[in-house]
Amino acid sequence: MPEIGALPGSKPVPCVSHRFSPSQTVHADVAAPGGRSPHTTATPLGSGVVKVTVLVGGVGGARFLQGLKTLFGDEPEHEITAVVNVGDDVWMHGLRICPDLDTCMYTLGGGIDTDRGWGRIAETWNARDELAAYGADPDWFGLGDRDIATHLIRSRMLRTGFPLSAVTEALCNRWQPGVRLLPVTDDRSETHVVVTDPDDPSGEQQRAIHFQEWWVRYRAQIPTHSFANIGAEQATPAPGVVEAIAEADAVVLAPSNPVVSVGAILAVPGIRGALRTTAAKVVGLSPVVDGKPLRGMADECLSVIGVETTAQAVGRHYGSRSGTGILDAWLVHTTDTAVVDGVDVQSVPLLMTDPETTAAMARTALRAAGLDL
Repeated sequence: MPEIGALPGSKPVPCVSHRFSPSQTVHADVAAPGGRSPHTTATPLGSGVVKVTVLVGGVGGARFLQGLKTLFGDEPEHEITAVVNVGDDVWMHGLRICPDLDTCMYTLGGGIDTDRGWGRIAETWNARDELAAYGADPDWFGLGDRDIATHLIRSRMLRTGFPLSAVTEALCNRWQPGVRLLPVTDDRSETHVVVTDPDDPSGEQQRAIHFQEWWVRYRAQIPTHSFANIGAEQATPAPGVVEAIAEADAVVLAPSNPVVSVGAILAVPGIRGALRTTAAKVVGLSPVVDGKPLRGMADECLSVIGVETTAQAVGRHYGSRSGTGILDAWLVHTTDTAVVDGVDVQSVPLLMTDPETTAAMARTALRAAGLDL
């Protein structure tokens, strides 16, 4: 692993590859009559090491990882790998900012501002205020003083030649998240949004802006036409990502934004194929409860792609592995119902009020994947 303190004059080194020991796998059930899979019979884990791979983005994904980590205990014998969205990543003031990676790292490492759900605890904003005094653009994105240190180290390492996966590993050496955090790709794969140009008086011109500008500056409240994953077609999965999916005993889609978090992960070539061919069951958790997103503005994103903000619609958007989709099981909240052809749908509590409650939710997801803790 690259050492942060050895940066000056250092040469790029390849990211550490992770080898996994063999463990049991759970095969998908054949769809029951009517296109709906039967409930999975859970298999006791025994004393073997179990590998769980989770596709995550943002606050919801980070909190689910926290619950899964709580379920496994302070010194887990099992392995958790998070494949993290990089579509939100952006250059600001010469710094590379990776919001989803940092939210996961800070949350699991005890440095998150729990009230906001993002950014550092006990943050100060002197640098932001000084940048504003200079009239520096962009003025709609605030960088906290503590947070800037992370971005400085990341940007310095990237410019030295380290790939994002190696940089993330080095940053995690400080935070010790207890979960292996892997960016889905080391390549550029940014989410951009095609909108009606806010600066065009006629209202007829369209232009693409970075997702962060659409989300933070405009709060998703301008006429929006589509999303584009810039660079995704040329991107390849980061080292260890495909293997983490292929060799997992359970794969979970966290209750993250299905369009700009999980969707941006799926946009990287090879990820969808890995999900469709893994021997593990793929279990998704709905980010929508009672027609509203658990957090954020997933409803705004879903409306752009023509998907209703319901647990059923999102489940059908992902689709069944017995068809052309990626799900074996779909967990919706107890107040919701859903029918997704070929998918085992279960109604369970999905409100992540604290790590212990989220741990119970994670246990249910693993049971749906055929694993019993």
